[in-house]
Amino acid sequence: MATTNTGAFIVLEGGEGSGKSTQVERLAARLRADDRDVVETFEPGGTARGARLRAALLDDDTPLDARAELLLMAADRAQHIAEVIAPAVARGAVVVCDRFSPSSLVYQGVARGLGVDVVAAIDAVAARDAHPDVVVVLDVDDAIARERRPEARDRFERAGAEFHAMVRAGYRDLAHDRGWIVVDGSVAPDVVASAVWNAVERHIPPIR
Repeated sequence: MATTNTGAFIVLEGGEGSGKSTQVERLAARLRADDRDVVETFEPGGTARGARLRAALLDDDTPLDARAELLLMAADRAQHIAEVIAPAVARGAVVVCDRFSPSSLVYQGVARGLGVDVVAAIDAVAARDAHPDVVVVLDVDDAIARERRPEARDRFERAGAEFHAMVRAGYRDLAHDRGWIVVDGSVAPDVVASAVWNAVERHIPPIR
């Protein structure tokens, strides 16, 4: 996504229990302390329509085909970009997003077995020209991640140890080729926050 003089699009990624939400909040707070216009958002469910899609995606009462899951994610992303991300970046805001296209590549492409190329093609339709300026992946050991999610609340969290291991491996395998920055998410939150800042700072244009 083309940014303005002050705008940027930052995405934090990682598996369940990686600490993304905490680090999104910390990064957004640090940017606001610099008097930045910051939009803090997430996927799936970052819009009113997206909230309904999120409910369908996370509900574990009935089975959901992997391809249906992918298409629901794509629909959520298309609305999210049109309603939240694109307008914010266009006005010069810094968008800090908890999950974006990398989640689809890893969760549906790798862990669900649909294939990264297939998912990328569908995501290209949904995302259009919305490309993050930087993607930071929080990498957390499987055992630590399990400790951080003692109560599985949704169908992704309840997907099982093998699924979560595939998610972690998928992020690590795709990071190099796609330019994602991997940060150790298993250390103290303050240390993680510093590493995240170091990863994103150069991608944030100076205020003019």
